Amino acid sequence: MAHYDLLVIGTGPAGQKAAVQAAKLGKKVGLIEKKEVVGGVCINTGTIPSKALREAVLYFSGIPQRSIYGTPYRFKETVKIEELVRHVNYVITNEIKIVHDQMARNRVEMIFGSASFLDPHRLRVQHRSGPSEHTADFIVIAVGTEASRPPEIPFDDTSIIDTDGLLTFRHLPSSIVIVGGGVIGTEYASMLAALGIPTTLIDKGPRLLEFADAEIIGQLQRQMKDFGVTLYHDEEVLAIKKESDNSIHVSLQQAKPIKTSTLMYAIGRVGATKGLNLEAAGLKPDNRGRLTVNEHFQTAVPHIYGAGDVIGFPALASTSMQQGRHASCNAFGHPNHTDNSLLPYGIYSIPQISMVGRNEEDLTQAGVPYAVGIARYKEIARGLLMGDETGMLKLLFHRQTYELLGVHIIGEGATELIHIGQAIMAHRGRIHYFIDTIFNYPTLAECYRVAALDGINRLPRPWVPYR
Repeated sequence: MAHYDLLVIGTGPAGQKAAVQAAKLGKKVGLIEKKEVVGGVCINTGTIPSKALREAVLYFSGIPQRSIYGTPYRFKETVKIEELVRHVNYVITNEIKIVHDQMARNRVEMIFGSASFLDPHRLRVQHRSGPSEHTADFIVIAVGTEASRPPEIPFDDTSIIDTDGLLTFRHLPSSIVIVGGGVIGTEYASMLAALGIPTTLIDKGPRLLEFADAEIIGQLQRQMKDFGVTLYHDEEVLAIKKESDNSIHVSLQQAKPIKTSTLMYAIGRVGATKGLNLEAAGLKPDNRGRLTVNEHFQTAVPHIYGAGDVIGFPALASTSMQQGRHASCNAFGHPNHTDNSLLPYGIYSIPQISMVGRNEEDLTQAGVPYAVGIARYKEIARGLLMGDETGMLKLLFHRQTYELLGVHIIGEGATELIHIGQAIMAHRGRIHYFIDTIFNYPTLAECYRVAALDGINRLPRPWVPYR
């Protein structure tokens, strides 16, 4: 039996950073992974594969160049799944190597096997060769989530799949229905449609991604329809049935039934805590397998922490990393602070969307006097150089104080561009900064200056220069 200062369960973003942070503090750390490879959902089936797939789709589809060379333009007329998977596997392989190297450099001991609690300080790890036991002063649970698979959905992992199943295909589907218009469903729908695959996206809500700015999502939906996505809003799936000819029959509450070759169920994920025997540690997950934690990511058992998607919202790789670091710092009395007030969101649909701060609906409901400034990529030289004529950047700022309140972007580079606005908001900056600052030319960063000037020029009175 080996004893550690810290044992971490799960090698996704939260687990990696928790382990490395503790090692940097001079602690003996063990990192447990139940699968053959490190990286968790983020590297192996979720964040990294889906984003790598997106890059491959953009390359082969020729979408970024269509405004220049014409709508029918494609780099390659027929794309095979092997060509997409090659790009994905290249990135995954390198990411896995990076994690292994980082753990080795920091002398984090890798333990492969399935972990379960025997008591609050003791874990049993089932290896291929048999079980072993380990104890620790502190434990971080960072097991992430797994796709929700309701019993009424007849998954067969060939034509009816969850969100982890797309890259296991031997051939691209001839058509696909995606049930669930959340982030994952929206991203995959836009990618598959960009490849020319007839794609239907079914969502319960009145529009996609209701947490995002309505104007931005309206633009996204128009572009998705241009790619060939058929959108069903305010719709419920009543039944899914596989026919004798292997086609999938989808019955809807309001619209006519749909026939498709493939269906992806993309509604919800649940915490991957089922096999941990949490009761032995004095913990009980919620009905979706998630853990409840305090502001320092401690569970109800103070020496046991939870970090990453397993604790629920916001369930982003970026926040998971910081949560893991914070948990380790707190465990060993090292000062640390996590600022959740300005979380940037990135949605890797085609086109990209990113946002930080408040949106118009929030500000209107709160009675905040705000103004809007917009810059469109087609008015920016860099936008034309990239071939993106539909992107836009939207600033929301206070009418009296000019403080920046929110930034919302759609278009290529959105997830990079958002951090300029985030930095200004973190210091409660005003839009004067964008007006008075010189940006490289030609860049998308110029959008901030154009949007700030647009917002000022919409106001009914002269604006007050920075003093």
